[in-house]
Amino acid sequence: METKTKLTAEEFFKLYPEESRVELIDGEVYEMPAPEFIHQEIIARIFIPLRLYTEEKGMGKVVLSPVDVVLDEETVVQPDLVYLSDRSKIKKKIYGIPDIVVEVVSASSLKRDVQDKKKLYEAFGVKEYWLIFPLERNIMVYELTQKGYELFSYATEKGRVRSKVLEGFELDAEEIFGGL
Repeated sequence: METKTKLTAEEFFKLYPEESRVELIDGEVYEMPAPEFIHQEIIARIFIPLRLYTEEKGMGKVVLSPVDVVLDEETVVQPDLVYLSDRSKIKKKIYGIPDIVVEVVSASSLKRDVQDKKKLYEAFGVKEYWLIFPLERNIMVYELTQKGYELFSYATEKGRVRSKVLEGFELDAEEIFGGL
């Protein structure tokens, strides 16, 4: 019986070049396809207002993927977008738990984003998890509670979603999905 060896984050970084689209979860490597145009456009439409808001308020840092986020010795992820209130976690990579993680869900990432990564981020204590569904034009914002993730804010095509972590920050769904 062959036993598969799990990698540590240190071994992972030695094996995969910086520009690799791979993640390490529980010591196992997962390849990720390059994102499609609509995915990147949606992330840009979230990143710009979020970055402007946090800079205006002097609050933390918003970072776009691809960037490695080292959660522990065996877990390195590349979320689409992260917000960190603690800038000291940012080195060449991000070391520690982001306050907010945003993932744009595609057909190839549906199970990983909606089930696997949601459980992963919940277990690591990410305070807020955003799931964006381009085809359905849905935005779901989950907040971490004592019971786990609970839906905090939601919009489909129209309406606004808001952040619990960044009090006062809101996005209009029409501005995110309009023209796509």
